[in-house]
Amino acid sequence: MFDAFIPVLRGFGLSVLVETPILLIALSPRHGWRWRLFAGFWLTACTYPVVALVLPYLLSPSDSRGAYLLAAETFAPLAECCLFWLAFDRGQPCRRSELLRNFGAIVGANLVSFGLGALLWG
Repeated sequence: MFDAFIPVLRGFGLSVLVETPILLIALSPRHGWRWRLFAGFWLTACTYPVVALVLPYLLSPSDSRGAYLLAAETFAPLAECCLFWLAFDRGQPCRRSELLRNFGAIVGANLVSFGLGALLWG
């Protein structure tokens, strides 16, 4: 029964291991190391269940892998940028360049994670 969740856990672990170091380096220095480390785990924990468990039922990857990938890889960075802004930047004095840097770091981390996952598991 739990064997079905092994690929999900493996994908989640890979995402956290790949995305967290990128966020540690690339997020605005205004955010301390602890918050950047937390963001690496928390953002993936919020979006990965939707990408791995919900979207496959809504958009069968076996029928249209392109549509599934487009939806998943658009949803994850967009949702993570919104979550990050709500949790860390909303109501704080923040320059536009810092917001763009943070959003770019999140999108970049997701792209690297996706690319590595595609190379490893096709």
